[in-house]
Amino acid sequence: MKYDYDPETDILTITISDEKPDYGEQAGSIINHYSKEGTPVEIEILDASETALSMIEPILSEGGKRGSRR
Repeated sequence: MKYDYDPETDILTITISDEKPDYGEQAGSIINHYSKEGTPVEIEILDASETALSMIEPILSEGGKRGSRR
């Protein structure tokens, strides 16, 4: 797995496989790229700095609280 962040475009690209992507599907600011066989090849996160914060904020707002394990 490799990743690359471009601060100019604020895009984080996570390469999962060396296969060539055939098509992509976008959901919000995340684009998943797949091979012809439907195997995930690459993930692009647009507006990465904002997207990452929106993913982390709910975790941080919990104040480090964790559920108890029994």
